[in-house]
Amino acid sequence: MPELPEVTALAAALDERLAGSVIEHVSIGSVNALKTADPPYDSLLGRRVEGVARRGKLLVVLTAPGPGTAGGGEDDAGPVAVVVHLSLSGWVRVLDHLPEPTMPRGKGYIAARFGFVRDTGAGREETGIELTEAGTWKRLAVYIVRRLEDVPAVAELGPEPLEDTFTLEALRKILASHKQQIKGLLRSQKAIAGIGNAYSDEILHAAKLSPFAIASTLDDAAAERLYEALRRVLSDAVDEAMGHAPEELKDEKRRTMRVHRRAGEPCPVCGDTILEVSFSDSALQYCPTCQTGGKPLADRRTSKFLK
Repeated sequence: MPELPEVTALAAALDERLAGSVIEHVSIGSVNALKTADPPYDSLLGRRVEGVARRGKLLVVLTAPGPGTAGGGEDDAGPVAVVVHLSLSGWVRVLDHLPEPTMPRGKGYIAARFGFVRDTGAGREETGIELTEAGTWKRLAVYIVRRLEDVPAVAELGPEPLEDTFTLEALRKILASHKQQIKGLLRSQKAIAGIGNAYSDEILHAAKLSPFAIASTLDDAAAERLYEALRRVLSDAVDEAMGHAPEELKDEKRRTMRVHRRAGEPCPVCGDTILEVSFSDSALQYCPTCQTGGKPLADRRTSKFLK
């Protein structure tokens, strides 16, 4: 699933391409993907893109009334946002032309399509966006809302970990209030926004912490290591991702991982073999020497810890 660094870079790339453009085409390929009905999706036609941003792991396209805004009602005078949850296998395909009026058949799953036009001064620039999703389970979600808080996943988000307000003391308060494993806490969007399975593995490896450590029991030194690792890993990943085209970002994420999806490979820090714990719907990877005092962690479906 795309996480904070990839979605940050994706938003930046789309913002450069779309800011100032006017929405000329909207089509929904799956009724299950569109999670809202008011305002209707066709009310986006004629609106101007103010910018593209990120909130947590969500992509946000901000729009304002444009010269050809559909509807013309009182509600059309204010801002409207398109919020996209890419879920596990969703992504954005960028086209150098407006999408076709009808959805293609037999060319993969397309949840939604948007077309944009922008006057560059030298002519008309056309851009198309397709929201695609691989796999059997279709969970990509599109919300069209007047306020970001109207999207439950946004309203419930915790603090952004790279903002200046996210201090060591803020993290300590979060840790103290949660009696759960630190791996699960880092993945909880209600606790801290934007971190998922991949970067929680990377952060815990950098902080030299077991994924099974209980958050509220971490001492001051461990909390400080976690804070420094969290900020450094995410900042470095954002820097690495920025400037890449959208189609390159998923591969870029895998290339920079040190332990995530590296089971069986040597740890880049100590050389020990990276191990994995499998769950029913996910897995985590860790280095036993760096993180658990040399002890392998057991599969959580059968026991808490191998001793």
